[in-house]
Amino acid sequence: MILNQGTVYTSWFENLRYSAFQASSILTTTGFGTADYEQWPVLGQYILVTLMFIGGCAGSTGGGMKVARILLLFKHAHVQVFRLIHPRAVRLVKLGDTPVDREVVQAILGFFALFMGIFLTASFLMAAVGMDLVTAGASVIATLSNIGPGLGSVGPVDNYHHVPALGKCILLFCMLMGRLELFTVLVLLFPSFWRK
Repeated sequence: MILNQGTVYTSWFENLRYSAFQASSILTTTGFGTADYEQWPVLGQYILVTLMFIGGCAGSTGGGMKVARILLLFKHAHVQVFRLIHPRAVRLVKLGDTPVDREVVQAILGFFALFMGIFLTASFLMAAVGMDLVTAGASVIATLSNIGPGLGSVGPVDNYHHVPALGKCILLFCMLMGRLELFTVLVLLFPSFWRK
């Protein structure tokens, strides 16, 4: 966005100001928009959608997959590629200088798979109720990560009033899953949890 001077805003500083504010608004899941980022170049929109997936930092009440989980996913992928190249090497996933337990990495992989599964399923369901693909995917990630505005007809200058009732129920489920954390909600659905 900063490099596209003159396409939407007139100065480099204005590009920086609007893009930095929107990026921080999305990463912190405040959902506050001061610019119609659907008028931005497509690359800028893709970056914002990526930030919607990432969400807040560890310990934050914001939604998304969280920065720490994404960091550990990349570190785990790096270790796996290293092990393919050097099969006899012993290398651990570390956060700083501290090794991360294998169970923690497995839980993060499970969380990632569940998050992406819910995103894809809910996006297909939103498309099935009549939303276009951009709006379907953006509305699901915006509610699953508790961002607020998405792209398409649920963008920063629009709202969710036109979404069909069934679509609103799907988005309500996504919002609940994102706000309460996925594993917490799923544990509540198992009868064995209630027997204890």
